[in-house]
Amino acid sequence: MQISILASLSDTGGRSPIDATVENVAQLRDEGFRRVWMTQMPYEPDLLTVLAVVFREVDGIEVGSGVIPIQNQHPMLLAQRALTLSLISGGRFILGLGMTHQAVTEGMWGIPWDKPIRRLREYLDGLQPLLAGEPADAPGETVTTRGALQVPGATAPDVYIAALGPQLLKLAGRRTAGTITWMTGPKTLAEHVAPTLREAAEGRPVSVVAALPVTVTDDVDGARAQAAEQFAMYGYLPSYRAMLDREGYSGPEDAAIIGDEAVVAERIKALGTAGVDEYVGVVFDASPETRARTRALLRTLDS
Repeated sequence: MQISILASLSDTGGRSPIDATVENVAQLRDEGFRRVWMTQMPYEPDLLTVLAVVFREVDGIEVGSGVIPIQNQHPMLLAQRALTLSLISGGRFILGLGMTHQAVTEGMWGIPWDKPIRRLREYLDGLQPLLAGEPADAPGETVTTRGALQVPGATAPDVYIAALGPQLLKLAGRRTAGTITWMTGPKTLAEHVAPTLREAAEGRPVSVVAALPVTVTDDVDGARAQAAEQFAMYGYLPSYRAMLDREGYSGPEDAAIIGDEAVVAERIKALGTAGVDEYVGVVFDASPETRARTRALLRTLDS
């Protein structure tokens, strides 16, 4: 199982988010990580613009978007940006897409949340031909895409979907390289996510990428309290609440992987048994020493 790590545009320490991200990604590469996933929160700088600088400055590591919301940009615009990043990076960019939450879509952007499965399917109908260097002719109810792009030398990035429910998982299995999950435990991954995705893929290789909070620490109670506070909103957002309930977790702190090296290693290895191909560690402890300790263990588990 591949071990990757999550980085954030908000993890700047008061510096420019561009300079800080370049330094963070370079450090993770130097520590031995092969891949970094990066979030796009609605209040942060534009991730793909920042990654254009990162890829120009830092070689030898892949970076994936985890994830870019689709509702506020047209498929042709995203295809242009993704192919440009692929060209800058020499093929090191992975495109993770998702349906952001109703509170963001409708509350912040004024875009309807209805018909999410149709919306994502029609989005892929327009996006994927363009990424493959082909014209798009995809009239739809929620989005229409017609035209072609010219980005010579760019290779199509792998596309992943943040899918948790059965219909999105089936769409991911049929159409993309796999799914990216969050706040989803091993029982749910083994019994719901992995089989639904792979059955829909009908033998085509697809990957389950699972992100969960992690910290290697001797202060388990303190770390659980920190996780409960830091990730509290995921206990209320409907899609993640459903995954926590399915697992039998009372809150995000139960999903977090917390303990000493032996405990954390055992829980991460259990994800591989549950059908996970890539674990993304979301290192959350506030202590720099504890964060370094956690990253050191994660590096030893990569295979």
